[in-house]
Amino acid sequence: MLMNSGNGGEAKLAYGPNGFRVLRAGQHVFCAVTGEAIPLEELRYWSVERQEAYASAEVATRRMTQGG
Repeated sequence: MLMNSGNGGEAKLAYGPNGFRVLRAGQHVFCAVTGEAIPLEELRYWSVERQEAYASAEVATRRMTQGG
């Protein structure tokens, strides 16, 4: 994973199966389900297919099982 803190705002990422690539520098992304800010150094859960981040394993599981 390439982490680039850049400016203090939202980063734009490309999510891959083994990590993510920073397209626009920033310090966080937002959870697609809860809307909470996730610092890049704490980002562990995302969907390659949906290209979205999740705040926790529980949130990611809920998203994958309930759709939306």
